[in-house]
Amino acid sequence: MTNDEVYAAGILNKALDPSTQPEAIRAFLHEEESLVAQLIPRDARVVDFGCGTGRHLIALLDRISLGVGIDYERAYIAEATRRHPGRPLHFLLADAIAVPLKREFDTALCLTNTWGTMSDKLAVLDEMRRLAPKPASRIITVYTSASVQPRREWYANMGHQVIDVTDECIVTQGGFMSEHFTEDRLRSLVGECRLRRIGTIAYVVQA
Repeated sequence: MTNDEVYAAGILNKALDPSTQPEAIRAFLHEEESLVAQLIPRDARVVDFGCGTGRHLIALLDRISLGVGIDYERAYIAEATRRHPGRPLHFLLADAIAVPLKREFDTALCLTNTWGTMSDKLAVLDEMRRLAPKPASRIITVYTSASVQPRREWYANMGHQVIDVTDECIVTQGGFMSEHFTEDRLRSLVGECRLRRIGTIAYVVQA
């Protein structure tokens, strides 16, 4: 199975079930949400690439004036719309490398290693830059190389046993591939950026 097929089969719902999450992963998810909220300007217009079921935008409701979530998986967009129908949030079925939006946003997000599962990362980053053109207005979170062990446990809890780990990714028996990054690799891909860590699990990239 490809990553697209794994997501279509509902891996996101399993990943967000606290019963599947090792303690280190649960702590990361909580800290990620808190840190991203601190980085979002008050009353910002925010576009979320790979929004899934909308949890990040919904968590930011008290900070933003407009939120647009983009995902290619129809079931996730339907669930996001069910969870929060109407203003100020909108959820759009779209390809992250060809987003049918023209307006400018204050911030573009791609969180919880969504960027690390995408096949054309640089094209997605180009779209994030197009929609949020100000410096450091693109916020991405990706896994560090030190995150392998808790992720291995997490994926196994979701029914995806890990069969291979390389310097750049984890591959599971079900075909799911999730990348991890060093600072050098991130800078080589993203270019000039600000990096900070969320514990040992992830980097926050402001590009």
